[in-house]
Amino acid sequence: MNTPLERTRRGAIVCGIVFIGAIVGYKMLLTNESWLDVIYFVVITVSSVGYSEPSDFDPALQLFTIGVIVLGMTAAGYTIGGLLQMMTEGEIQRAMGHRRITRGISNLQDHVVVCGYGRTGQILAGDLDRQRLPFVVIDHDAERIGEAIERGYLAVTGDATEEEVLSDAGVERAKTLVTGLPNDAFNVFITLTARNMNASIQIIARAEDPATQKKLKQAGADRVVMPTSIGAQRMAWLVTRPTSADLMELFTDREILDIDMDEVEIPATSNLVGITVVDAMAHRQHRLLFAAIKQADGEMVFNPDADYEFRAGDIIIIMGRMEDIERFRQEYGL
Repeated sequence: MNTPLERTRRGAIVCGIVFIGAIVGYKMLLTNESWLDVIYFVVITVSSVGYSEPSDFDPALQLFTIGVIVLGMTAAGYTIGGLLQMMTEGEIQRAMGHRRITRGISNLQDHVVVCGYGRTGQILAGDLDRQRLPFVVIDHDAERIGEAIERGYLAVTGDATEEEVLSDAGVERAKTLVTGLPNDAFNVFITLTARNMNASIQIIARAEDPATQKKLKQAGADRVVMPTSIGAQRMAWLVTRPTSADLMELFTDREILDIDMDEVEIPATSNLVGITVVDAMAHRQHRLLFAAIKQADGEMVFNPDADYEFRAGDIIIIMGRMEDIERFRQEYGL
């Protein structure tokens, strides 16, 4: 079934063809008239104004004029009807919104592509939004995509297993892709397709079946997350270490505990290079805690000593409030 937008577009094309054809036809039949007079005559004919034009034309010209009137009025009525239907159904707003989203996605670089806007995708999108990281949501459910757009997210309606849909989300320019669908086969296929489209993209995939973990790795996933396993481990913590579990729950719920964890890579240009942990005075001046440091060679140093000297390429895992972390970043050029 044709949409009102398609109907309006088709009607506008037909109107243009009729208008141009009428101008050429009248010019051939009225050789003594100028192009401006011919255009003027076509306009008053199609619009049915008819400013007392001569009625003593020869039959061929009269028949041509009748055809112009019939075709012109029909095309104009068809186009106007589609335009009114668009306005009634709000399709103009949807078309403008789609154009805004498309333009917004085309401007993204090093963003995150979130495949699936179910419960997992909604939590992930909300967290990325709080962190002010650019991202695009993909889901086949138009209602879910509508909810994402209402929240101000950039979103694409479609099947994330299709290369065209991933391309619409800018996966070639993306830094990370997260596929969190509850179907392992879909996650494998999305991982394989995305890896072929962007060899350098980081892919984080969800798996329900432990046997799928190996397949996702083979398909190109960098990290595989198993919600069932994580849930089981958390329940075990509630049994064996309930206080620690309560702390982790408070930490993940930022509405209760105003604290966050961030990771900061030290560039060679940072004035933090060569400074020790104690000299950085992260806790005293910024109320921050260095939880761990991942060195450039991949070795992880937990709770670094006070005399640990920061080096270029180190990734610091910091705990604290986001505004304090941001202030620390600015002070040391991170």
